[in-house]
Amino acid sequence: MNKLTKVGCSALCGSLAAISAANAGDLAVTGSAHVTYMSHGGETTGNPFGMQSSVGFSGSGELDNGWTFGFNIDETDTVAFSAARVNITMGGLGTIEFDGGNSGNGIAAYDNVLPTAWEEAHGAGLSGGVKTVLGVGGSDNIQYTTPTVLGTTINVTYAHEVGKADTADKAVSGSSNTSTGAGYDATIKINPSLGTEILSGLNLYAGGSVVEQYDNANPLEDKYELVGAVTYALGPVEVGAMWSGLYDGEEGGTGAYTGYKNHGFGVAFNVSDDLSVSYGEYQSRKAGYTNSNVQSGEDTRVVEVTSWQAAYTMGGASFRVADVKADNALWTAGDNEKATIISMGLAF
Repeated sequence: MNKLTKVGCSALCGSLAAISAANAGDLAVTGSAHVTYMSHGGETTGNPFGMQSSVGFSGSGELDNGWTFGFNIDETDTVAFSAARVNITMGGLGTIEFDGGNSGNGIAAYDNVLPTAWEEAHGAGLSGGVKTVLGVGGSDNIQYTTPTVLGTTINVTYAHEVGKADTADKAVSGSSNTSTGAGYDATIKINPSLGTEILSGLNLYAGGSVVEQYDNANPLEDKYELVGAVTYALGPVEVGAMWSGLYDGEEGGTGAYTGYKNHGFGVAFNVSDDLSVSYGEYQSRKAGYTNSNVQSGEDTRVVEVTSWQAAYTMGGASFRVADVKADNALWTAGDNEKATIISMGLAF
């Protein structure tokens, strides 16, 4: 009996090993290191050198029915957890993704899709305090992505409680003392090439977001965000323009302004396979104010950031430079700042 049991167990273990091998997925590790030098006009900067590193783990596999799954986890400096997401691609039924709040889903994916050699005009090191749309992207969310049909892809994203992120398994986020409830995002991307080469580089983007808000102390309304953009690439040149708007729902509340309007444009030119240059602008305008606050003048309501950039790639190394100018930074009239950022990026 003992012998039979032993034989049966060995056979079972062999079967399990075969099943495990047949269904095993792949795990890959990638990383990067980023060193910068920043000269910030007449500001006191102290040490101008900075460094940032990141490591990413990505896994993939396939189910018996042909569906595939993927997993990604990102870590930043000092091996600090950054974000995680799991996706299941269901063949012709689309993809479902569970995201821990890495700001990559929903309307946040289209906050700025303008062409650039390196970063957004406001993302190279001097933001000026401009506003961008976020929606539910920075919260635990679930996103469904349709298959691309006739060049059109639609995403629908839901967050049960906006503001909560990275909830552990077999756990809940706990009650929130904030005034934020559920959030809903919807985005669409269209590549209306119609089978022609001249339109193959045209892309249209649009998205909207609604976040429930409630506050017994203040008359809050729901928060709304909208974004739209168009980009077009022809040969070595790509141009783009975008518009977005935010309404924070503080109608008569404590905030002096209830919304923002943003617009920007960019143009990028690929000089060669390794060298590219770009110019971009991004502007945020305070779009409203409460009845209890007096409009304080046009010059304090607009922040504008402009940036010239160049990037050169040499194998796994990239060298970038950006010259950035921000007018009325942080909504302060006359606070015009300039910065030059030099960057070296290494990928492995």
